[in-house]
Amino acid sequence: MNQNLTEGKPETVLWKFSLPMFGSVVFQQLYNIADSVIAGKFAGEDALAAVGASYPITMIFMAVALGCNIGCSVVISQLFGAGRHQEMKTAISTTVIVSLLLSALLTVCGLLGSTALMRMIHTPDNIFADGALYLQIYIGGFPLLFLYNICTGVFTSLGDSKTPLYFLIGSSLGNILLDLLFVAGFHWGVAGVAWATFIAQGAACLLAAAALYRRLKALNCGPYPRFSARMLGQVTRISIPSILQQSFISVGNIFIQSLVNSYGSSIIAGYSAAVKLNTFTVTSFTTLANGVSGFTAQNTGAGRYDRVRRGYRAGLILAGCVMIPFLIAYLGFSRQMLGLFLNDGTSIAVSTGVSFLRIVASFY
Repeated sequence: MNQNLTEGKPETVLWKFSLPMFGSVVFQQLYNIADSVIAGKFAGEDALAAVGASYPITMIFMAVALGCNIGCSVVISQLFGAGRHQEMKTAISTTVIVSLLLSALLTVCGLLGSTALMRMIHTPDNIFADGALYLQIYIGGFPLLFLYNICTGVFTSLGDSKTPLYFLIGSSLGNILLDLLFVAGFHWGVAGVAWATFIAQGAACLLAAAALYRRLKALNCGPYPRFSARMLGQVTRISIPSILQQSFISVGNIFIQSLVNSYGSSIIAGYSAAVKLNTFTVTSFTTLANGVSGFTAQNTGAGRYDRVRRGYRAGLILAGCVMIPFLIAYLGFSRQMLGLFLNDGTSIAVSTGVSFLRIVASFY
C-alpha cells in the first residue's frame, strides 16, 4: 500500500515507515550470514574463506545497485509527494531501462575479469578455485539483484516499506533451505552456497517486479513517456555521488582483503565471518538513513519543510536504539557470535574475528 509521509506526527510516521525497512535488513543479512555459517559448518574453514575472499569484489557491484536505488528513490519520492504521478512513472520506467542495460554491461565485465580480480587480491591457491567460482555465479545473477534493488527503492519511495519485507522473508527462508539442501545434502560446497543465493534472490526479484508493475498500473494517470533524458539526468545527479560513496568504501575493503589474504585461509575465514557480522550493523544504519531520506524527499516535494527537522531527530534516536544491541553482542559476546560460523572455538580464525569485532564495534 502506498503511504503519504507528509501527514501525521513526523516521529510516529517515520518509525512506522522505517521499522519494516529494518526488518528487511534483518532478513537480507540473515541469508548472507547463513551462507557463511553453512559453508563454515558443513564445508569447512576453507569454504568459509573462499566465500569471504570474493566478498569485497561483490560489494563493488552492490555499490552500483545501492547507489541507483538511492538515486531513484529520492527523485520518485519527491514526485510522489508532489502528486506528479505521470512524471513519477516516467522516472521509474527510465530507471528500470537504464538499470537493466548497466547491470548487463557490469555482468559481462565482471565475468570476463573475475579471475583477474581474484588474483589481484592475492587469493591463496588452496581457496582460489572455489572463490572464483562463487564470484562468477554471483556476478551471473547480478542483473536480477540490481533490478530487485530498484524495485525496493520504488516501493520505499511510494511509502511502502512492508512489501519488500515480505519478499525478503520468503527469499531469506528459501535461501537458507537451499543452502542446507545444496551444501549439507548434496555436498556441492561453495557452488551450492552461490546457487542458493542466485535462485533465492532471482525469485524475489521476479516477484517484486511483478508486484510493482501491478501497483503502478493501478495508478491510472494517463499516458506517459517511457524514457526521459531529463529524468535520467535528475536520477543520475543523485545516484553518482551515492555510487561513488559506496564504491570508495568497497575499493578500500578490497585493499584490506588483499592484505588479509596474504596471511592464509585461517585468518581469511575469521576476518570474513567478522565482516559479515559488521556488515549487518552497517547495512542497518544505511537502511535507516534511506528511511529518513524517503521521508525527507516526500516532505520536500510537498513543501513540508517543517517536518524534515523533526524527522531527522527521530531518525537519530532510532539509529541509536538499533546500535545498542549490536554493541552489546559484539563487545560482550564476540566469541559466541563467531562460534556460529566455526566449529573450533579456540582457532586462529575465531581469535581474528573477535579482535576485528571488538575494534570496529567500539566506533559504532
